[in-house]
Amino acid sequence: MPDPETLILHATSVAVGTKAVLITGESGRGKSALALEMMARGATLVADDQVILTSLESELVLTCPEPLRGLIEARGVGLLHAPYASDAILALVVDMDQTETERLPPYRTITTLSKTFPLLHNVESRHFPAAILQYLRGTGRAD
Repeated sequence: MPDPETLILHATSVAVGTKAVLITGESGRGKSALALEMMARGATLVADDQVILTSLESELVLTCPEPLRGLIEARGVGLLHAPYASDAILALVVDMDQTETERLPPYRTITTLSKTFPLLHNVESRHFPAAILQYLRGTGRAD
């Protein structure tokens, strides 16, 4: 069996159960802040700053590089220790570099390592962390 495909991204990830969101974007866009908001509402840290994506059969498994496990940056506070999931299955991608302008946006996808996932753009609203959590807890969007 060939080695699985692997990719390391500058990103952040949190999970609800085994389902994870991958939060992408340039430095300073709020990836860690969004993750912290979700963690305050019950999500578990997978990785902050660097996320390892490994392609296994029909799934992408997210993990954290060893030196960063259990650490998340809180801008203006410093590095914080947090309980973390050793791995999680990618279920959703959030692109913090794109701002959502539609009230009911179209269904978007992104393909990574030959697998396609739902994609959300950053929503500049206080409800966004809660909406992502509900997305992960349920079955995604109702459309």
